[in-house]
Amino acid sequence: MRPTQELLAAMTLEEKAAICAGLNMWMTKGFEQHGIPALQMYDGTNGIRKTNSNEEMGITGENIPATCYPTGSAIGSSWNTDLLHELGVALGVEGREMEVDLLLGPGINMKRTPLGGRNFEYYSEDPCLSGELGAAFVNGLQSQGVGGSLKHFAGNNQEFEKIVTSSEIDERTLREIYLAAFERIVKKANPWTIMCSYNLLNGSYTSENEHLLNDILREEWGYDGVVISDWTAVNDRIRGLAAGLDLEMPGPAYYNTKAIVKAVEEGKLDEAVVNKSAVVFSSLYARSRKQI
Repeated sequence: MRPTQELLAAMTLEEKAAICAGLNMWMTKGFEQHGIPALQMYDGTNGIRKTNSNEEMGITGENIPATCYPTGSAIGSSWNTDLLHELGVALGVEGREMEVDLLLGPGINMKRTPLGGRNFEYYSEDPCLSGELGAAFVNGLQSQGVGGSLKHFAGNNQEFEKIVTSSEIDERTLREIYLAAFERIVKKANPWTIMCSYNLLNGSYTSENEHLLNDILREEWGYDGVVISDWTAVNDRIRGLAAGLDLEMPGPAYYNTKAIVKAVEEGKLDEAVVNKSAVVFSSLYARSRKQI
């Protein structure tokens, strides 16, 4: 991997814009001429759901066989951090065997109702418990050279109309309940990536919420990893990039890549913002199992 300044000098604006979106449904774009390999990521909070094709979701079709562990709600009921660490290690070992670089988990949003559509995926209703379990899981997973993706950041507490619903949460409640588990895991385990959610938070999509992605995550918590979108969760790509959303998934995002270049050329987006995402990505690739 080239030193940061040398890498930025070697990459064109078009390349730096292109790296801000995936290659296909499950892969990032690689630039071998710059020493940047493509990375593969797949769902998997309780098992690796690797598809037979990187061009489709794999929800209804056949996937590559993998170990299925108990759901997040089941293992969360154990209150056992050693068990969660062991599970993370096991998924990391299997991930390396399956050539998986990033595992999209753990899911740690708070459960507001027993009818929540993703309750099975989240650990508990308690931010302290979810934070401790999530940190143990991420540390175990990443000890094997497979990155974690902490999700869904933040306020993704219902499935009904979540793409158009705004979670209205006052600052104290947000920090004490809805963000506390995320903060604990960021500081105890430093997950390689964090996935923003579909919903709006206090009137602004989380994929472009500067208070959430920059003020809190980057500035207050000191997070230095990659922020990625949930699949098709991007609303305004330029605003999102400026707020701190590094990677749009899935790809390829031809229109938004061109829009990033145009925004820089017209002075509507500082190229330093694009450079920052390229630097963050170079750090991610250096961490990946391909570099270990």
